Amino acid sequence: MNAAMLTLLMVYTGVGAVAGVLAGLLGIGGGLVIVPMLVYAFTWQGVDQAVIMQAALGTSMASIVFTAVSSFMAHHRHGAVRWPIVRSITPGVLLGTFGGAWIAARMSTGFLKGFFVLFLYFVATQMLLGKKPKASRELPGRAAMAGAGGVIGVFSSLVGIGGGTLSVPFMMFHNVPVHHAVGTSAAIGFPIAIAGTVGYVVNGLSVAGLPSHSLGFIYLPALLGIVVASVLTAPLGVRLAHHLPVERLKRVFAVLLFLVGTRMLIGILR
Repeated sequence: MNAAMLTLLMVYTGVGAVAGVLAGLLGIGGGLVIVPMLVYAFTWQGVDQAVIMQAALGTSMASIVFTAVSSFMAHHRHGAVRWPIVRSITPGVLLGTFGGAWIAARMSTGFLKGFFVLFLYFVATQMLLGKKPKASRELPGRAAMAGAGGVIGVFSSLVGIGGGTLSVPFMMFHNVPVHHAVGTSAAIGFPIAIAGTVGYVVNGLSVAGLPSHSLGFIYLPALLGIVVASVLTAPLGVRLAHHLPVERLKRVFAVLLFLVGTRMLIGILR
């Protein structure tokens, strides 16, 4: 391994370490942290700007494949996963997420960055306000659940997340208790990650400008560093959550998301 590749692995291990701690500490989806950090790292690396956002989204999706398994298994052991919901929503999730990757492959980096910025602002606002949806109805039938899964999948694929930011409020709105909504969302994140990874691989195979050691839109050295580090540091974040003022830290993190989104927006406007 040459010095340049070793440096890159160290950079992406750092990305994974930060993402793992924040995920464990604040309970946030890793993609919210990983995607913007990958955009900055890829820019530093000199990756073609025409494909930089797709590579960040695809690599983020691939990392979720590994983290989702340990997450939903932990929730399953506590009886917090409602598998009938997972089964009914998964067909739509698979189609929507794969379709989202197909759309992303054909969008400009500017459009994808702008969409991601809007999503960051939305999540940051929700974290600052701390509002939760009021449960007001029962879960719909299988067709409607599949439709909801399709919408969640498309949005998740376009911003490189496991879908919890959307699926948890959806389930809570339909009278699913919060701990079951979180556990079930973790399980839903696995098919989202699988479909998104396949979508970003397939749609990126013939694309020019991607760095070497890429599989479609997935940059394998970054994936390796992120997965190894995040798996190791997520438990540290969980332990810190029991000793630090998490709600106050969430508000600080929301402000950070606003700053990150604004910096990305300025870059687009330039």
